[in-house]
Amino acid sequence: MPFGEVVCGSPGSGKSTYCCGKHQLFTALNRPISVVNLDPANDSITYPCAIDISSLITLQDVMDEHGLGPNGGLLYCMEYLEANFDWLEEQLRELGKDAYVLFDLPGQVELSTNHDSLKNIVEKLTKSGFRLAAVHLCDAHYVTDAPKYISVLLLSLRTMLHLELPHINVLSKIDLIAQYGDLDFNLDFYTEVQDLSYLENALSTSTPRFAALNMAMISLIEDYSLVGFETLAVEDKNSMLHLTRAIDRATGYVFVPPPDSNAPPGTVDTSDTSPATRPNSYALFSSAIGPMRGPADDIRDVQERWIDAREQWDAYEKKQWRREGEMVRGEAARAGNIRERKPPEDVEMASR
Repeated sequence: MPFGEVVCGSPGSGKSTYCCGKHQLFTALNRPISVVNLDPANDSITYPCAIDISSLITLQDVMDEHGLGPNGGLLYCMEYLEANFDWLEEQLRELGKDAYVLFDLPGQVELSTNHDSLKNIVEKLTKSGFRLAAVHLCDAHYVTDAPKYISVLLLSLRTMLHLELPHINVLSKIDLIAQYGDLDFNLDFYTEVQDLSYLENALSTSTPRFAALNMAMISLIEDYSLVGFETLAVEDKNSMLHLTRAIDRATGYVFVPPPDSNAPPGTVDTSDTSPATRPNSYALFSSAIGPMRGPADDIRDVQERWIDAREQWDAYEKKQWRREGEMVRGEAARAGNIRERKPPEDVEMASR
């Protein structure tokens, strides 16, 4: 059964960067992955692309032929892809029945909030056997300003209701959040979407004329009680592993890495078990109800790493990287010395 992620979000939220980082991570884990570019305006792809919509249609061709602007052209491209879904289905079939696919979408939010073409494409993918989760990326700078935070909550809620998929909202670029200014509350207030009435003073100060409207929007978000956020720093291994586990729990994906896989600590079961019993530790039931483990699984650890004590953590990680580099160089040097020495049998034969 093929699995996948529908990677959506506003322009500049880091969708393509996320796809590139996840391809690198999964390659290191020996885990299958294919990235599909569904953005007809993306002409500078940074990741190995298994399927590219530009071989079917491009935004520039649509704009030139039909006299449309960028927004109308993107809507036309999605409608064209929906009408020619058999092209995408045939391309996906060549990836195999056990493929794991990232669908990199355009940044136009209308596609994932109110336009039907993308929703219809997703429905066709699920009917063809795909187990999908929507990964909605939001720039972390939204949490530093109360009105922007409310707007991204509404956007996330609308996307969840429209796509109707297992949904993971993500605050991307969390490693840059300290550059945007001080937070009014701890990070868990924003990721867990706690009592939003505490934002009333900040909202009333910035837009006093719309106090009643602000409280109505807050009530709407709290009535649905659906929105929550994970965090992401693409270049941080622990952050990427945590988000991967969260997505796997949403889709029900269970990956059993090979025993000799060169994986980061904590991702491969090193217990002394037979091949027959080893996959049981990665069973769907235990993965779904088991606790999330790792240094990035607690939001308080994320706040300490990127906000409260970032400089100390940066210095610590540089020290660890230096130590790992020295160990790798030492092992390479020892391996070189061993290869240069002749085996005892060769030495004995030479003396004869």
